[in-house]
Amino acid sequence: MNIPEVKKNAETKMSKSVDSLKADLAKVRTGRANPGILDHVEVDYYGSPTPINQVANISLIDGRTISVQPWEKKMVNAVEKAIRDSDLGLNPSSVGDIIRVPMPPLTEERRKEMVKLVKTEGEDAKIAVRNIRRDANEYLKKMVKDKACSEDEERRAQDDIQKLTDKYVKQIDGLLAEKEKEVMTV
Repeated sequence: MNIPEVKKNAETKMSKSVDSLKADLAKVRTGRANPGILDHVEVDYYGSPTPINQVANISLIDGRTISVQPWEKKMVNAVEKAIRDSDLGLNPSSVGDIIRVPMPPLTEERRKEMVKLVKTEGEDAKIAVRNIRRDANEYLKKMVKDKACSEDEERRAQDDIQKLTDKYVKQIDGLLAEKEKEVMTV
């Protein structure tokens, strides 16, 4: 691997860490209905666990209610049970072949817990980005040791990787601030 490949590899991994954080933050409940909150709920579909969005249409009825419409009528009870049994604290109710999932309002204490959770997720993402930086820098040092590049090239590459790290940490901070604001808004 040469220096541009090391940089590209590090940038790709850092980008994936930020994308993973975005997915994790989408799971955090804000009091407003968001169809993405059900993405990780799995339904027992003929004996195999299947993501809910592969057995039903998920949409918003209003700002506080999600509508789930299973494609097969006999799946209504299984989907409703899967939502109820998930760790999201939701209480769905079925009306015919449509399941309504009202989002309960969050208390101030619960909002603060959510902010702590968001900050923890963000810190984990920052640690992942820093670990990627460390791995890239170690690889560059190994290249110098193996005489695959000069010390000057290594230094410039480390500076570039540090700039990438700073860029992605700044993105993470922005995502956290945005989500924290969203969670604390009543």
